[in-house]
Amino acid sequence: MTIDLSNRTADLVAIDELATILPGQVFDARHPDWRALSSAWNLQVPQRPRAVVAATDEEDVVATVQWARRQGLTVSAQPVGHGATTAVTDTILVRTRGLREIRVDAASRVARVGAGVKWGELLAATAPYGLTGLAGSSPDPSVVGFSLGGGLSWFGRAYGLAAHSVLAVELVDASGELRRVTAASDPDLFWALRGGGGDFGIVTAMEIALHPAPHVYGGRLLWPIEMARPVLTAFRQITASAPETLTLWAHLLRFPPLQEIPEPLRGGSFVSVDVAHLGGAEEAEKLLAPLRSLPAMRADSLGTVSLTELGGISAEPVDPMPTMELSGLLRDLDEVAIDRLLKAAGGAQSPLAVVQIRHLGGALARATEVDGPTGAIPEPYQLFCLGVPVSPDVAAAVTAAFSAVREALAGHLTGRRTFNFLADSDDPTDALSQSALTRLASVKEAIDPNGTFRSNRPVCRARG
Repeated sequence: MTIDLSNRTADLVAIDELATILPGQVFDARHPDWRALSSAWNLQVPQRPRAVVAATDEEDVVATVQWARRQGLTVSAQPVGHGATTAVTDTILVRTRGLREIRVDAASRVARVGAGVKWGELLAATAPYGLTGLAGSSPDPSVVGFSLGGGLSWFGRAYGLAAHSVLAVELVDASGELRRVTAASDPDLFWALRGGGGDFGIVTAMEIALHPAPHVYGGRLLWPIEMARPVLTAFRQITASAPETLTLWAHLLRFPPLQEIPEPLRGGSFVSVDVAHLGGAEEAEKLLAPLRSLPAMRADSLGTVSLTELGGISAEPVDPMPTMELSGLLRDLDEVAIDRLLKAAGGAQSPLAVVQIRHLGGALARATEVDGPTGAIPEPYQLFCLGVPVSPDVAAAVTAAFSAVREALAGHLTGRRTFNFLADSDDPTDALSQSALTRLASVKEAIDPNGTFRSNRPVCRARG
């Protein structure tokens, strides 16, 4: 059998040309560390780009896009690797982690961040001023990537999606030009960038509005998993009337019997409620009284939370690992829903490491599609499940558990998802309305008619 190597040879020649333009910054499968260089944060996602470019500044991005345009190749961006999918297959993957500028204007409550800045890094810069961006549960994702996908924050009930605090975006467009996009300069593109993903250019920097957070009271309350029903019932009771300054996330947690897990948790199964309150301890504790009245609490870390330690509330892992995920928005969390969830995923032997219910509402429910493609999130809760497929048998068990959860909650899940919580195999269009998708497609056609850019979650091509 004769194998035609002509296309592959042409690829290598083209990539070598880019390497002469950006020496020491261009990598392909010939590199001994290619697997690590091309991997996502979720090691379960098999990323296979043609090449990886480690950009150090915006000019590197400009040069890459201009070169790719001449070659007729597609470009994707990935600062850290969260939210990855196989959509980047055969693309030129630009790592923008090197773009790490942070400027904070405390007087105007505005921060300028490079595309590679992580949330933990920005919060460290804003904390001295008593200001916060709308960070999520982990300090590891980039501000830019998180915001392009909407961004569900600890403070979203008070201030909305992270995308709605974006004031300006600097990106390299399909012509290879660096441009600044605002609501005044290009309202349609600006709208698309506030939650429509990365299909519209390679973002190099953002300016975002900061919000007052002079005092945050929060932490985790933990019980053995046998207390799941009363804990979730109290969680539902509190969230039914909680002020927008209070955010609660409930979890069913299962910790593996690994040495690095602290002894009280190692190998155990628990139910927890994680708390973040924009205010003082006294007000928060009054609101949390139904949880405080429950017996058998194993751990209590509630107290003043520095913004620099916000990621410590849920203590999510930051090192790359394989994961399988399921998410969906819930129309309610009544006794029936709690009962069905616990029957499907409440046992100590469930293969799901995390089952999370986030309380939403507040400003998230009041948003409209004027604010960005996501529009309003009327559902009061979000379900998220995570398994760690350490072996094929575990992966199969996680898949079966996901099916059981979906079946159990079929009458409570609305069929919608939030953009940043899509699993790698989910259809991104499930996160947006048809009107938003139609408008996004129009913006894509206007700014990138030849498809120079492909995001990790390409909403403009998901249905072919």
